[in-house]
Amino acid sequence: MFESLSERISGVIDKLRGRGKLTEQDVKDALREVRRALLEADVSLSVVKKFIGKVREKAVGEELWKSLTPGQLVVKHVRDELTELMGGEAVPLEISADPPTVIMMVGLNGAGKTTTAGKLALHLTKEKKKVLLAATDVYRPAAIKQLEVLGEQLKVPVFQMGDKNSPVDIAKAAVAHAEKEEFDVVIIDTAGRLQANEELMKELEDTREAIKPDESLLVLDAMTGQDAVNIANQFGQRIKTTGVIMTKLDGDARGGAALSVREVTGMPIKFIGVGERLQALEVFHPDRMAGRILGMGDVLGLIEKAEQTMDEEEAAALEAKILENEFDLNDFLNQMKQIRKLGPLENIIKMLPGVGNNPALKDLQVDEGRFARMEAIICSMTLEERKRPNILNASRKKRVAAGSGNDVSDVNQLLKQFTMLQKMMESLTGGGGMPGMPRLPGMPKRGKKPKKNKKGKKKLKGIGLPFKMPFR
Repeated sequence: MFESLSERISGVIDKLRGRGKLTEQDVKDALREVRRALLEADVSLSVVKKFIGKVREKAVGEELWKSLTPGQLVVKHVRDELTELMGGEAVPLEISADPPTVIMMVGLNGAGKTTTAGKLALHLTKEKKKVLLAATDVYRPAAIKQLEVLGEQLKVPVFQMGDKNSPVDIAKAAVAHAEKEEFDVVIIDTAGRLQANEELMKELEDTREAIKPDESLLVLDAMTGQDAVNIANQFGQRIKTTGVIMTKLDGDARGGAALSVREVTGMPIKFIGVGERLQALEVFHPDRMAGRILGMGDVLGLIEKAEQTMDEEEAAALEAKILENEFDLNDFLNQMKQIRKLGPLENIIKMLPGVGNNPALKDLQVDEGRFARMEAIICSMTLEERKRPNILNASRKKRVAAGSGNDVSDVNQLLKQFTMLQKMMESLTGGGGMPGMPRLPGMPKRGKKPKKNKKGKKKLKGIGLPFKMPFR
């Protein structure tokens, strides 16, 4: 997502950060490079001109020359204007005070509309909403079956009347059914076409008039570049769409459409699709996206991912084990499984501040198969060996390696990694964090033991990590 743009802009602002003084020519040269980067990312020319003009107006002034850190001030202005360009703040879904909330999904074929309807249903079920999916695409082969399969996976009911009825009649019947069965939300998956022709627009207009949706969301393929902006204009004018869901951002290294659509059409981007998995739908936060583009990471987004996937009771139990130095290979295995739920590790790593644009990690590829091998090794151990890895002698290691289909060297490597993790946990619970690393804000000084509560148990307050232990 935004790899090319992020790499180019980050390179420019890194040069500015490293300088104690800046001349007006330095700023002009930097903004020229930013302009080129935006144009290469397929951002609309009119949007680029407006963006650069605003940054220049703020950056080239008396405030800059008086600042002790002029480079950082320019970066701040670039980040602020990027955030403003993409809408300023997240725009939530309109939820009706009188259920059901009706959401109409529109877009062209190939944008991922049906899959996105399923992703949105999952997102809403996590918010404790009772959701109904409605299949009104009577033209595309197997469209109804696709939605039914998604419904089965999500355990969300699907309303359908076959492919012999008109889409308008099906949509009306779906809303009536949702009212009768007291659903909180009904998501209408409408039919698309290869292009936005009059037939499609008339059908969508009739459907919109019949069901009067609370939200009309346009699903756009980010990989179509400026065509996506043109499509958004067409749908916005005819269907009065209320927001955009941008799909396939994980496969688009440029991301120009996401930067242009709000400025050109006025429609907010409400969600972005960042993968094929049904969980790969994120609320669009302009400020966080600006941070990702500039290599500042997205810690809040990472925290939200963790909160959605991590089990709080398991986290609390694990924290207690860590405090008592009882962290074993069973816990290690469970944590690997939890981390994998967050999504591809390459994407997770890029959300960490300062990591996304690190040249050393540019071509980072995580071997997901290694997790499976590590799991096989641990599962080949006895319960006693998992609790007390130190009893694994040469013969035991040989047996475990044979049982998991790995080499003894793989077993040794796993045990080495586990030992390092144990030492890290002991360091954290002992106060002060990892040796050789700076103390995090709020962390007790090294050598000081954590405070104890009234019951005599240790506390792990303020160790500065973003998740509850071990992901706090």
